[in-house]
Amino acid sequence: MNPPAIDKVPDVTFVVAAYNSADTIVRAIESALAQEGVTVEVVVVDDCSADATPALVAAIPDPRVRLIALDRNRGPGGARNAGIGAACGRWIAVLDSDDTVRADRLRRMIERADAAGAQIAVDNLDVVSLDGRSLRMFSEAELARLPQLTLPAFIESNVLFRSEHNFGYMKPIFERRFLENQQLRFDETLRIGEDYILLASALACGGRCAVEPSAGYIYHIREGSISRVLRLDHIDAMIAADEAFLRRYALDGLAQKMQHRRMRGFREARSFLVLVDQLKKRSLAGALKTALADPLALRHLSMPIAARLRRLAARFVHPSSHSAPRAAPVTAAAERSPLGNDPHISKG
Repeated sequence: MNPPAIDKVPDVTFVVAAYNSADTIVRAIESALAQEGVTVEVVVVDDCSADATPALVAAIPDPRVRLIALDRNRGPGGARNAGIGAACGRWIAVLDSDDTVRADRLRRMIERADAAGAQIAVDNLDVVSLDGRSLRMFSEAELARLPQLTLPAFIESNVLFRSEHNFGYMKPIFERRFLENQQLRFDETLRIGEDYILLASALACGGRCAVEPSAGYIYHIREGSISRVLRLDHIDAMIAADEAFLRRYALDGLAQKMQHRRMRGFREARSFLVLVDQLKKRSLAGALKTALADPLALRHLSMPIAARLRRLAARFVHPSSHSAPRAAPVTAAAERSPLGNDPHISKG
């Protein structure tokens, strides 16, 4: 779909992929429309919802809101791509349909990006629990010492079992012209990790990413949420996506080093999941074979659950808010697997 003709290009297009989001979609849109110091439009892409989501969006009288109703379910990446294709704004900001943003978020981020000559910007975020308590995801002081997010730092922060600061939780904004020039979009074949691959690709093709230390994005935990664990097919999908990423982009030495660590983390995770599955099946021969092939799987098995969770360094399960319940903070339910708090488990 081509963007409609408008008299003035807005500063920002909020792209909101929505699937059965009737209980939160209006709140998300209102927070986007309340931005101060920038002009905005909101493109909501309904991905074949079965509830009142499209009707609620269509009833909003603000002309800055546009609704795109897909004729088939395309998943979070596909819905967001449809929104990007319809966007008019100078900047693209993805907003999950059950989250909100603070009124000064985009002004701060754009000012930070313009000052740095950056085509991408990320900021801090707050996680709001069911009882209203708020937790800041990253230390503002630490982010202030990171004026730009580089590809090696981004990859390193997304190494399973290793990283202490997972920047994959951040919600970047992208200069629309940059996305168009580099032909960057979400990978619609992925239902997990599509947001990681997009930002990694943007950095790999020369995008500069400014860091705004303040928290402008608010992640809301929803009632009835369930913790999700990482499955073997999740690991395999991310490995395949990373292999495709490496075929497309030539990485420098430091980025290659971090990518090697990331792939090693995937292999460890895969071996661990296979080992656990074999032990559940009481296949001692299979478990022994896996342990001999990758002794690190045994190390993760013997490590206390809490320690494994700390090593993964993500405090909340954070799936994309597209087609499954929001995830609660890591609890005993998530401790079935040390991988249950990977930030890129998308709802598909």
